Amino acid sequence: MMKTNRLVWAAVLCFATVALAADKKRQNLSTEVKDTIAVFQKTDSSLKEFFEKSAGYAVFPKVAKGAIGVGAAHGEGQLFEKGKVAGETKLTQVTIGFQLGGQVYSEVIFFEDEKTLKDFKEGNVEFSAQVSAVAAAEGASKNAKYKLGVAVFTIARGGLMYEASIGGQKFSYDPYEDDTDTDSKK
Repeated sequence: MMKTNRLVWAAVLCFATVALAADKKRQNLSTEVKDTIAVFQKTDSSLKEFFEKSAGYAVFPKVAKGAIGVGAAHGEGQLFEKGKVAGETKLTQVTIGFQLGGQVYSEVIFFEDEKTLKDFKEGNVEFSAQVSAVAAAEGASKNAKYKLGVAVFTIARGGLMYEASIGGQKFSYDPYEDDTDTDSKK
């Protein structure tokens, strides 16, 4: 009987530790996302219109990219709908071509309409050469337009990359089950 109680308490402790770690990871991501939004808005104040008028947006605070001939990139972020965080999203990218180096950048993807946002949430959005990112700088977003229902902005955070490659970004989305992060507004 005592062995069973110990096993039960060990299992409860294990689950609680995992839950606390997941909650801490989510809190850290929320803080990084809020900070990234502030950096984008400070870098280009006219981006505010995209944040306010888009159907939704995905924010990736850190996308790490590295390559020697074949390249790969990965980043984690949050998806927003109507200014409220809806869940977590992941970005993966594989590229082929002449490329060498590594870099870290931040990326924000704005969705023009509900259909494009829904497609993103269902995993049906994949970027290729037709969608190019705009480097965020003061006034850059004034002339930016949606292409295929999305507008993408990036800010370099560090590193150096030489590249003439082709490849696309693929995304996954995992909705939050509760509303504890809905105060994470722009």
